[in-house]
Amino acid sequence: MAKKSDPDKLSRRKQIAQAYRMTKENDRKIGLILLTVFLVTALAFGGLFGWLIHPIAGVLAGVPMGLMATMIVFGRRAERSAYAQMEGRPGAAAASLGMLRRGWDVKPAVAFTKSQDVVHRVVGRPGIVLIGEGNPNRVRNLLAVEKKKHARVAGEIPVYDVLAGDATDDSVAIKKLPRHVMKLPRNLRPREVTDLLQRLRALDAMRPAVPMPKGPMPQNARAAQRSARQMMRGR
Repeated sequence: MAKKSDPDKLSRRKQIAQAYRMTKENDRKIGLILLTVFLVTALAFGGLFGWLIHPIAGVLAGVPMGLMATMIVFGRRAERSAYAQMEGRPGAAAASLGMLRRGWDVKPAVAFTKSQDVVHRVVGRPGIVLIGEGNPNRVRNLLAVEKKKHARVAGEIPVYDVLAGDATDDSVAIKKLPRHVMKLPRNLRPREVTDLLQRLRALDAMRPAVPMPKGPMPQNARAAQRSARQMMRGR
């Protein structure tokens, strides 16, 4: 009786295939590069292990090492391509923040203007992180207003504000947003984060429904980033 395919494996294959197609649109030589990386790595490790131990050991070591090096290079290039596709698009910061790992609560567009200036919110162990996206001059005012609102709810919990983009010296590039947020100091315990989220729900309940700006990030870019991160973590 034939075994049924594992849904998780099928989903992962689809993600990798989608990531490859998207990456190839911006990186035409990706196939040749990956083949070269695999062959060079496999031959180098295979030859070394074959010479030191046995030819069979060379094959057993060379192929896995070649595959691992290929996945690492592909993951990095896929992520770079995904960020390149995001640059300059409304909602790019929200898409980038969506790549944060577990333990972070990301709420896109907690505040929004008709000019498509947006403030996104991330809650985690550092406290509250507000990310402004849009025209630097306008979004700073929006960030300041939101910071005051959140500070009333947060009490002594830190409220950070970050300007997303590369328009000014103090802004954080879209591709560096997740890393920037994760590097913030850990000020809260997990239980305190849960309590903070419950308090913020009351603040959110008083807000009108805020739509995301037109032209949000394509889903394939997010899928490509997710696949890249999974491959680089060996998942």
